[in-house]
Amino acid sequence: MGAQELSALLWRERELLELLTFKLEEEQLLLTAGRTRWVQHATREVEQVMERLRVTGLARTVEVAQVATEWGTDEGATLRELVSHAPAGPWAEIFNGHLSAMTGLTAEIKQLRDVNEQYLRAAVRSTQEALAGAESEARTYDAHGTSELVGGRAQFFDARL
Repeated sequence: MGAQELSALLWRERELLELLTFKLEEEQLLLTAGRTRWVQHATREVEQVMERLRVTGLARTVEVAQVATEWGTDEGATLRELVSHAPAGPWAEIFNGHLSAMTGLTAEIKQLRDVNEQYLRAAVRSTQEALAGAESEARTYDAHGTSELVGGRAQFFDARL
């Protein structure tokens, strides 16, 4: 294990971040189009990508600790610290590229998450307002086919009629 394995893990993590970006955009499109029927599926897909990212993140932590030890820095080093401790050669540039790309993707994901949260809050408010405005009293049909408001008074039904 070493820098090459860490770089491969970082590529996988970047791909997952791009997939998460796509899934959040997909969720946003559903929300803005009012297609709330499918939002739960999109949200589940976002959660699945997040779980894959957690697993990949744990693997990255293990690899970073190993590479950090090889390069003479703290096992808990960040990617930025690894870049500054990289030996002569291409690794500093490669890891800096990963860092830049992942930082950009993370900022984009945060923005999408915040916008989606606003859309979801607006949808909840709209639903609550619609329910509050709905007629709370039940209506029934009488023998003539007209709707009659059933109030708080007792109703007598005669089976002989």
